[in-house]
Amino acid sequence: MLSTPFTATILGAPRIGPDRELKRAVERYWAGRIDRAALEEIAAGLRRDTVAALSAAGLDSVPVNTFSYYDQVLDTAVLLGALPARVRGVADGLDRYFAAARGTADIAPLEMTKWFDTNYHYLVPEIGPDTVFTLHPEKVLAELKEAQVQGISARPVIVGPITFLALSKAVDGAQAPIERLGELLPLYVDLLGRLADAGAEWVQIDEPVLVADIVDNGPELAEHVYSTLSGAANRPAILVATYFGALGAALPALARTQIDGVAVDFVAGGDQSVADVPGLADKLVVAGVVDGRNIWRTDLAAALSRLGALQGSAKAVAVSTSCSTLHVPYSLDPEDGLDDALRSWLAFGAEKVTEVVTLATALRDGRDRVAAEIEASDRAIASRAQDPRLHNSGVRERLDAVLAEGIGRGPAVERRKAQDARLNLPSLPTTTIGSFPQTVDIRKARAALVAGEIGEAEYTKRMKAEVETVIRLQEDLGLDVLVHGEPERNDMVQYFAEQLHGFFATKNGWVQSYGSRCVRPPVLFGDVTRRQPMTVEWARYAQTLTDKPVKGMLTGPVTILAWSFVRDDQPLADSANQVALAIRDETVDLQSAGIAIVQVDEPALRELLPLRDTDKAAYLDWAVGAFRLSTSGVSDATQIHTHLCYSEFGEVIGAIADLDADVTSIEAARSHMEVLDDLNGIGFSNSVGPGVYDIHSPRVPTADEMVTSLRHALDAVPAERLWVNPDCGLKTRKTDEVTESLRNMVQAAQLVRAAQ
Repeated sequence: MLSTPFTATILGAPRIGPDRELKRAVERYWAGRIDRAALEEIAAGLRRDTVAALSAAGLDSVPVNTFSYYDQVLDTAVLLGALPARVRGVADGLDRYFAAARGTADIAPLEMTKWFDTNYHYLVPEIGPDTVFTLHPEKVLAELKEAQVQGISARPVIVGPITFLALSKAVDGAQAPIERLGELLPLYVDLLGRLADAGAEWVQIDEPVLVADIVDNGPELAEHVYSTLSGAANRPAILVATYFGALGAALPALARTQIDGVAVDFVAGGDQSVADVPGLADKLVVAGVVDGRNIWRTDLAAALSRLGALQGSAKAVAVSTSCSTLHVPYSLDPEDGLDDALRSWLAFGAEKVTEVVTLATALRDGRDRVAAEIEASDRAIASRAQDPRLHNSGVRERLDAVLAEGIGRGPAVERRKAQDARLNLPSLPTTTIGSFPQTVDIRKARAALVAGEIGEAEYTKRMKAEVETVIRLQEDLGLDVLVHGEPERNDMVQYFAEQLHGFFATKNGWVQSYGSRCVRPPVLFGDVTRRQPMTVEWARYAQTLTDKPVKGMLTGPVTILAWSFVRDDQPLADSANQVALAIRDETVDLQSAGIAIVQVDEPALRELLPLRDTDKAAYLDWAVGAFRLSTSGVSDATQIHTHLCYSEFGEVIGAIADLDADVTSIEAARSHMEVLDDLNGIGFSNSVGPGVYDIHSPRVPTADEMVTSLRHALDAVPAERLWVNPDCGLKTRKTDEVTESLRNMVQAAQLVRAAQ
């Protein structure tokens, strides 16, 4: 059953809005400033505009149901009736949805972790013994109809059953979710029938888990599931979409079924062969040759060569992005501050759609139809390869010299003695992760500076006033180790990128991180050097305001890479070491300024972990090496902290120990301190600060709740190695929430400390 093949598409689209309209609308709804009808009207307008623009650009199959108020995995849990029991009592469906995502005063939210190796976060479904799967297709059917009313050839997109269950979490003693796959298949068959009846010609079922080693028998499961679904009597044509890596044995497994098409990522998956795969000759291959995750212009000539080689291996070939363009900014149009050369190297979301259409045109009508576009691509590729900003011999020679000297510190036990003598902290010392709320006044001051309404001196004055307010608040609350609150920082990565040669920051390059949270990843395009000290004066000023130690706050090299769009013309390890050298210089300057504790955050350590087991050891080797390079320039008496959050840590637990930070703070509240047993299992012996409350929920936890968490932590970690802190930074929370939560946290620490 091969329906009419399409020729040009993308696998998904962003939903937050080109000017973050959905973010603002959702946050106004949460705050009670607009009602549900107003929110839904804004969302519907964004969906209409998105599908219309994609169709007008020349795509002949447009993905729908990629819109979400928060997260597509949570949407799938709603689709399959798999929300946890604790939210089912919320009467309104949208508020029930947001309760699962964010929690309420009485309801804990779902856990959140990274979507494969991206910086997008998904909400982890909970599958327990009482989970009864039921189909609720209203959303996907409604969004299909919206596009049909506009006269657009729409392809509904849904998360596949293998990926959904593989990424879910068993709770309350339930069996592994993947064991319940058989219960989902009738629901998917039912859904396929409803979509066919609603006029869908194609349906896209996303199975990115098939490019990873998350399930042991992925190819076998794929063949079983898609033999069942493709055997449904009433269904649209099925496109199984995979991305973020190579399919390996899952490709022939899918080809043996009666699905109608398979989407293959030829960017992250490399030059994987589809030649001579039995069964593929009667299928559509959707070739992901335009990078959906990074912002570099496509080498059109190389992509056309790849597409030409595919044409004899399948019934038809369509051109696509390698994955959803959810991961890149909407358009280059607002970026008017770039030099011509740099601009010519880039392609954001709209430009990637144009590249897809250009390649599809060449494939259909011949290369001559797009000769001008290919020539422009060739010029841009050549310009980038020759630009001197990408070839700084000075930084490369210095890096080689530092690495040759070694990047170790003294033994941990000796460092602890020196640091204890210098800091004289109580047992169970309390601290925060770094940032404090970005208040309205802070945001107004930053906007006024950008608009030229105030000068740098006035901005610095206002930020210093905020630093003093934050220091006084922490002293009043009784925290033991303070932070300056980071009011001067727009983002924990962008702030540093703006002060490093080799990076540039976009004006409007927003992408969704989770829910309404958006980030503006900087672009790492050249060799990296530090212009001047980046944080020293802020830390020095904060330390003059208090006798308690103030932490210097830095972002680690792996996280700076993970949360940037990185150059693809050299190994990531080389770029990481260049960034690490700049961070190393900063740690040394902080120490010279009298700062006794320096925190180098690496929350992204887990998210860059390769999806195939065979590639993981090499990644962890250079990632750990980059961190140690960045922190090995200081004396043993300077205490190095790091922070990791919102990831599944099991696969990198050994690397966390290898970082050899003196104190590691780590997300633990939503997972109820489970990570501590993992740390103990590998003999972790440095200090650890498991988060005692979840900062991504607006609820204020009680002191008693945090006492319970601390007692659980003490079952795994002795008091002399245990720190007390929130799960993550506080910038997204309100000041009153932060104040009350921290007051309860300090009280909890004091209660547990007194009982020791």
